[in-house]
Amino acid sequence: MSWETVIGLEIHVQLATKTKIFSGASTAFGAAPNTQACAIDLAMPGTLPVLNKKAVDMAILFGLAIDAEINLVSAFDRKNYFYPDLPKGYQTTQLDKPIVGPGTVEITLADGSHKNIRIHHAHLEEDAGKSLHEDFDGMSGIDLNRAGTPLIEIVTEPDISNAEEALAFAKKLHGLVTSIGICDGKMSQGSLRFDVNVSVRRPDEPLGTRTETKNLNSFRFMEKAIAKEVARQIDVLEDGGTIRQETRLYDGDTDSARSMRSKEEANDYRYFPCPDLLPVVIEQNHIEALRASLPELPEARKKRYMADYSLSDYDAGILSDDASMAHYFEASAEVADDAKLAANWIMGELSAQLNSSETDINDSPVSAEQLGGLIVRIKDGSISNKMARTVFEALWNNPADKSSADDIIEQLGLKQVSDSGAIETLVDEVIANSAQQVANYAKADASKRPKMLGYFVGQIMKASKGQANPQQVNEVLLKKLDALI
Repeated sequence: MSWETVIGLEIHVQLATKTKIFSGASTAFGAAPNTQACAIDLAMPGTLPVLNKKAVDMAILFGLAIDAEINLVSAFDRKNYFYPDLPKGYQTTQLDKPIVGPGTVEITLADGSHKNIRIHHAHLEEDAGKSLHEDFDGMSGIDLNRAGTPLIEIVTEPDISNAEEALAFAKKLHGLVTSIGICDGKMSQGSLRFDVNVSVRRPDEPLGTRTETKNLNSFRFMEKAIAKEVARQIDVLEDGGTIRQETRLYDGDTDSARSMRSKEEANDYRYFPCPDLLPVVIEQNHIEALRASLPELPEARKKRYMADYSLSDYDAGILSDDASMAHYFEASAEVADDAKLAANWIMGELSAQLNSSETDINDSPVSAEQLGGLIVRIKDGSISNKMARTVFEALWNNPADKSSADDIIEQLGLKQVSDSGAIETLVDEVIANSAQQVANYAKADASKRPKMLGYFVGQIMKASKGQANPQQVNEVLLKKLDALI
């Protein structure tokens, strides 16, 4: 009998504010450890938190983007637990009265089908610090710079059935929060982190015991962690064992998972209302003003790409989901004056390089303008597709050079020979030196001749050092061979 997988996600989205949720300390990434944690972040005696209005607005923008309920009154609570990187001994968060209520995110799967993933709620909270486990002579260090950074935690219903759907949802959410500008989406820096709740069951049986794998900060790691945990749970159950409710960790570098701590049916966090913060009261006219300020959402952008650029549903979906990818595509398509060719190169050669090097498109060594210039030279016949890949590799491997495609073509001597007279000369020389092959071609059935052209084309391209325009070579070659028959 088969098994069903049930997955729910909790997503921590760092909000792109300049200061923390309850203090004026900076949220900039990369500062020296413990240089951006002020007295308020540490809950020192005599300090009081002041709510960051920008963080509230960003949470509302997210709710509006998924057509969720926005609660006009929300409230903060203290979630009490001890962890070394939680300086206060509690986390200021929202429990019973979150700012964003139920909503929906639609995902598109590889087969073109669509599925709605329900959002239970999204609440505002502060981030914890970070434990550092390297270079401390066997001890751990604590960096509290991140403590107090504003988050929204988005909690889904258990509507996800496999790793493919989880990945599609994660990418859709990433594109959504970056498109509306509330998060920079830099997962490697912890800006977007996924906690994955996984359980398995037989069809029509009650939900199984779930485990939670925490702090997954890459799409690939999340996909692998889900697959590994599903396989583990099935193996345990089929061997007659039971699943223990626990928190687990996944190490993407070693593709290994381990138990972090057991998790009882109900954790006693001793929540109570935060005595230092008043309830958050939002006026309806403020919500409407924020609604009017929403930028173009991925779904609307997809429809525009299909209408304006004549892209397929699939291509438009890939290019529109991520805001950075969309900006790169539009910039390169404008330079190239060919949206389809730009789309093909971005989803093909560029994406392959980005994925293999684990590089964000914002950090691509090849700019949108450089790629657009390369496509222009493919279109006008200056270079072949094979030559274009050589040029692209040169641009990718020399990001500091800032050369254009034209510069690389000139430097490498790759300009394609399209002069009809020069190509005719090349064809004549190869035909003159291939008497036997010409005779075989003349005697062959018409159906076999196309395959025989490969020899002649190969010799011509060799003579031209690969720079003859292949289309023109074929046209001139056919004309001259047919004249000899």
